[in-house]
Amino acid sequence: MALPIKFCERMKKLLGDEYNDFEQSLLKPRAHGLRINEKRCDINNFPAKNVFTLTPVPWCKTGFYYPSDERAGKHPYYEAGLYYIQEPSAMAVGTLADIQKGEWVLDLCAAPGGKSTHLAPNADLIVCNEIHPTRVKILSQNIERAGIENSIVTNETPNKLASKLPEMFDCVVVDAPCSGEGMFRKDETAIIEWTEQTPQFCADRQDEILADAAKMVRKGGRLVYSTCTFAPEENEGILTRFLNSHSDFEIVKTDIFPMFESGKPEWYENAHPSVKYSFRLFPHKIEGEGHFCALLRRKGNQERNTPKMSDTLKKLPDTLSDFIKDIKGFDKDMKFIQVGDRIWCTKHPLDLTGLKVLRNGLELGTLKKGRFEPAHAFAMAWKPEYMPRKINLSNDDAIKYLKGETLNVEADNGWTVVCIDNFALGWGKISNNTLKNHFPKGLRWK
Repeated sequence: MALPIKFCERMKKLLGDEYNDFEQSLLKPRAHGLRINEKRCDINNFPAKNVFTLTPVPWCKTGFYYPSDERAGKHPYYEAGLYYIQEPSAMAVGTLADIQKGEWVLDLCAAPGGKSTHLAPNADLIVCNEIHPTRVKILSQNIERAGIENSIVTNETPNKLASKLPEMFDCVVVDAPCSGEGMFRKDETAIIEWTEQTPQFCADRQDEILADAAKMVRKGGRLVYSTCTFAPEENEGILTRFLNSHSDFEIVKTDIFPMFESGKPEWYENAHPSVKYSFRLFPHKIEGEGHFCALLRRKGNQERNTPKMSDTLKKLPDTLSDFIKDIKGFDKDMKFIQVGDRIWCTKHPLDLTGLKVLRNGLELGTLKKGRFEPAHAFAMAWKPEYMPRKINLSNDDAIKYLKGETLNVEADNGWTVVCIDNFALGWGKISNNTLKNHFPKGLRWK
């Protein structure tokens, strides 16, 4: 599909002699990438390295390119959450955020979940928000598959979150909804939906989102801003307007990405001079799509605000107590929340009254007529070795399991974590050597 004429005219003016190389790069096949889920494993014990042809992504230590004909999304390792399929340029954001152990993190525009799953392993708590009601469900599924137990998933406006969670986070990431020019090679819909007015329309919205995001960063905390567009008004322009109205923030100069171009203050009239410390990713310069990112710091130094906590269960229901009595890994810091007939487990039971919440920690399961039925999320987040019963399937049987088939096995009766190579795929219930399949019906392979 042809690129929009007005887009080409603008980029030709901005890039000058580089434009032909830029245009030609958009006609080439895109790069495919996956990122190891450090909640599950690292490169040393990553079994998929023996399945796919992997080449390192230079700006992400857990990121790899793989050939387009190798279907990484159709392997049991993907359903076990060992990796996330992510556009390589987008991996730069998690690297730039550089989450440290014990930090509280907010991913404000989080769907489909690539950046959240990158940010989560070191975080003590991660709040993943998505305003779109359909996209937030996809986000929630990806958080579940990755086994992120220290997460809250919300479906809210940035403004409402800011009023509820002021100065609560060590790092806030804003991967802002944008005109998507960097995705033209990957997604023809982005070309179809683009007009000459799209960048300014998006910029107006980005101004509001970034202003709300700033309210949730503690003094001394970090704010990461990113887009997947080339438009200066959505990149250098946004940062200029933000810095001019938020004197308590500054762009951090870092040499973490020597392979990227610097921000272009000359592309935006009266740009703030420090926008040169942001990063631009061009498809004719790197193996990846168009992207922009910047790291900002809020001046000062202050501990994050202490949130109000919600009521927790003083005594667990008997059916839950019976179910988990032989399961290891529950420590004294864990709290239990009951919402309707569903039980959640978290170290940080935040009072989220008034917010639309899909996940408040780790869902353990549901109370049903005198019995407890474990949630898929529980199997995905808990270490299989902590479970009293687990079963490892061959690759062929794992595929049958993912399709929802019943399997014949030799194992003890009861709820069992179904695994491949000791990585959880979900639950099964064994009775008389028959494994009843409890892989969620909505996730089953066709």
